[in-house]
Amino acid sequence: MSATFLFSFVIAYFLLLLGVAWYTSRNSNNDSFFIGNRSSNWMLVSFGMIGTSLSGVTFVSVPGTVGANAFGYFQVVIGYFIGYFVVAYVLLPLYYRLNLTSIYNYLLQRFGNTAYKTGAMFFILSRVLGATARLYLVINVLQLFILDNLHIPFPLTTFVILLMILLYTFEGGVKTIVFTDTLQTTFMLLGLIVCVFYIMYSLDLSFVSTLKLLSAQGYTKIINTDVNSAGFFLKQIIGGAFITIGMTGLDQEMMQKNISVKTLGGSQKNMVTFSFVLVVVNFLFLLLGGLLYLFASTNNIAIKGDDLFPTVALQYLPSFVSIIFIIGLISALFPSADGALTALTSSFCIDILGLKKRDDLDEKQRRTIRLKVHLTMAIIFFLCVMMFKWINDKSIINIILTVAGYTYGPLLALFAFGIFTKRKLPDNFAVIFVCLAAPLFCYFLSNNAVTWFNGYHIGVELLLINALVTIAGLYFISQPADKIAA
Repeated sequence: MSATFLFSFVIAYFLLLLGVAWYTSRNSNNDSFFIGNRSSNWMLVSFGMIGTSLSGVTFVSVPGTVGANAFGYFQVVIGYFIGYFVVAYVLLPLYYRLNLTSIYNYLLQRFGNTAYKTGAMFFILSRVLGATARLYLVINVLQLFILDNLHIPFPLTTFVILLMILLYTFEGGVKTIVFTDTLQTTFMLLGLIVCVFYIMYSLDLSFVSTLKLLSAQGYTKIINTDVNSAGFFLKQIIGGAFITIGMTGLDQEMMQKNISVKTLGGSQKNMVTFSFVLVVVNFLFLLLGGLLYLFASTNNIAIKGDDLFPTVALQYLPSFVSIIFIIGLISALFPSADGALTALTSSFCIDILGLKKRDDLDEKQRRTIRLKVHLTMAIIFFLCVMMFKWINDKSIINIILTVAGYTYGPLLALFAFGIFTKRKLPDNFAVIFVCLAAPLFCYFLSNNAVTWFNGYHIGVELLLINALVTIAGLYFISQPADKIAA
């Protein structure tokens, strides 16, 4: 199939998103952009969040991990499932009770301006790196398999895609994204299901015989009982739970959509429904990974990791499957990038610039500032994608989990310290120092853990370790509430 023909589907898909954006952004204002006027339907938010949570990393990278780790990633998924219930029944009630637009306003009310700004900046750092890593993965696949054949350079591809995202999020923000994410999740899941069933058909396998064959070849192994391994099941489950609490419950992008639902009950139904569906969808991606390795073995394909799925889909499967793969891939690209760009704009405007508190600005002036920030974030995205292209790592999911461990740890610690203690923090540089020192200490610890702890590898539990170290530092600089100066 020609690259031009496949690329035409990318253009058509973008035009569809523009149409949805035009329809949903009519009569929009700053509240539409930031919280969707608190009128989003919880079922739409729940379904759309699947696409945001999975992204291109799950679509491409999770199937690729099966070759090295079998179904071991499902241990992390079990942790995710537990974490979503903590978000639904601990964090969401807090956000609704305080009527927050930015969830980091909780830190302002609890600890003061320094903790508030520190938490917001850690979110911005983490989300920029995580979102651009996901964006790079999908753009790179499009580049290698389609756009290189059209002699379009990688920087131009990245620029055009970011321009597309800017165009359909510029006005509507969250109000638009709730609808576009629903559309994109539908296409992504369609791509997943079609690829699973077609590869099963091509290998003359049923669902039961697929599981038996994968089990016989060791691909369905989930539980890792090696305590020293980074994949030890308790590390993976506990780490996965705290990754969810950090990357969903303390993430402005994810919570921005949840708190756009009118009631707490609706938002909680969204989160619980979403958690069950996500477990099933992640299992299907691992099943797809097993099928891809069976297909590769049958057809003497030596490729592994992130490149396996696109290679099989675009070079070995029929044209209609290739088209569905491309649609599914770009559907995985946009939800993670558009939501991140919107959330980062919201957080910077509200938390760093204090836009909603600026009584000296009218609605038009606020809108002008928001648009400038939105454009600046897009430029930062471009530069970060170029950085990941230079790094050129073949397993992006590992980079994302590592980045989350270092950047979400202090954020998790600030919220946990506020919720579970009554102590007060000084509103000064000491808070910033602790939140910067803890990740540096954890980096040193992670690099030396094998030597110091008899072969022990730190894995996804890095986020929890980082949070605990930060909490210890915060406790050291804090005072009981009745002793802090007014």
